[in-house]
Amino acid sequence: MELNIKENGKKKALRLMIQGTHSDAGKSILSTALCRIFRQDGYKTAPFKSQNMALNSYITKDGKEIGRAQGVQAEAAGIEADTDMNPILIKPSGEMESQIVFHGRPFAVMNTAVYREDFFSLGLEAIKKSLHKLLTNYDAVVIEGAGSPAEVNLNDRELVNMRVAEIADAPVLLVGDIDRGGVFASLVGTLQLLQEKDRKRVAGVVINKFRGDFALLEPGLQWFEEYTGIPVVGVIPFISDLEIDGEDSLVLNQYSRGTNLEGDLDVAVLSYPRLSNFTDIDPLRLEPDVNIRFVRKASEFGRPDLIILPGSKNTAEDLRFLKETGLFNRVQAAYKIGSQIVGICGGYQMMGEKLFDPEGVESGIREQDGLAIFPVSTVLYADKKTVQTEGSCAVPGYEDLTLSGYEIHMGQTLLLDDPSPFSIQKGTGEGYAKENATGTYLHDVFHNDAFRWRFLNRLRSKKGLQPIERSLFFRELKKREFDRLADHVRAALDLDKIYEIMKRR
Repeated sequence: MELNIKENGKKKALRLMIQGTHSDAGKSILSTALCRIFRQDGYKTAPFKSQNMALNSYITKDGKEIGRAQGVQAEAAGIEADTDMNPILIKPSGEMESQIVFHGRPFAVMNTAVYREDFFSLGLEAIKKSLHKLLTNYDAVVIEGAGSPAEVNLNDRELVNMRVAEIADAPVLLVGDIDRGGVFASLVGTLQLLQEKDRKRVAGVVINKFRGDFALLEPGLQWFEEYTGIPVVGVIPFISDLEIDGEDSLVLNQYSRGTNLEGDLDVAVLSYPRLSNFTDIDPLRLEPDVNIRFVRKASEFGRPDLIILPGSKNTAEDLRFLKETGLFNRVQAAYKIGSQIVGICGGYQMMGEKLFDPEGVESGIREQDGLAIFPVSTVLYADKKTVQTEGSCAVPGYEDLTLSGYEIHMGQTLLLDDPSPFSIQKGTGEGYAKENATGTYLHDVFHNDAFRWRFLNRLRSKKGLQPIERSLFFRELKKREFDRLADHVRAALDLDKIYEIMKRR
């Protein structure tokens, strides 16, 4: 396959690449908005990100793992996600090491140097093939970059920015975040550090997260266009309270200090270093009387009504973190006095009696004691289970409910006495449930509205509060948020100019 993708005689697919001056400039959310906008405008649209580094992942219908941002972008585009939309997912697992997920399956654990040397050619070929499929099967493809294209120390073997734009022959929109300050310096500096051929590929600039008086910004926009010769195709006002899944831990800053300080129900989420799939918490965060706190120190623990142990990319190391910080003892003490505890995935594994890692899958800690809340033990194996799943709830008082979600975990959890499962999937018990404690491998468990309502009302009753009925339909909210985002961005962009940019190539 040649470097530039050919169209095989078919009408040429529209393509556009979104790059940024730095991480968290708004590339993912703009890509999501464009996926929705192009779909609304009648184009069968797909997202693409060649290489994604994130601990929040998404499970496709066929049980493969990709970056959560691309899964969400596919939802915004109204299509099923697949691994061609994110063929390479990098999941940091330890100091200087990451698990490489290749086309949805674990491939190897590598450090940065080995990845750049040994994986580059294989990754490049996979990127070409995936892009070719998408550009053949869709009317439009929205391509997202990562970090900055001006990382001059990495550009000789990068797999996610200008090399991908060249493969796709895609024009680039460069996004700058004005909320951080210095947006014109960031944009101009990025452009000047690009090679001339790459600079020519930047067809427009978007300024993101604008607050304030637009009249004060206009002279800067005029200066930028005159200085660089590149049009500003949009200034997107800051949008608050957007409820679309975040990709990585950067978004935790949005609510790490509490989401609803006046809330009657106090929820402490243990924020260990390798916390993953924290979007499990989002539906709780939006409930009107729930305050979510992400807790990293024993001094921050307080007396929560609910303690959540979320997923972890390295359960063994994060369990040790709980012990070193004193949170381990605080959780055990809180459970003894009646606090409700929920463990999801790695958090469930920590709630057992023992955690074994005989093959060193996650760390050099071969065996350690867990919280001993459940009579279970977990043995970590290299094989990873990734599946979308559905089953009936087995907890007394919830048996009429069907739960859906996804599983993504290494290891097998073994029951040490008669089972008391959380749910039944295909006739087999999953998780463990007892008074004041629930453990499950089911991610998105709180996205099931009826379960979440009933669960929270039990907490309210325990605290002497009145129940709240049908407070939030989370999945319907997400659809509305896609449209709200699209409307917001559509009003801010010169879409005629953007379509012209895409169609001229």
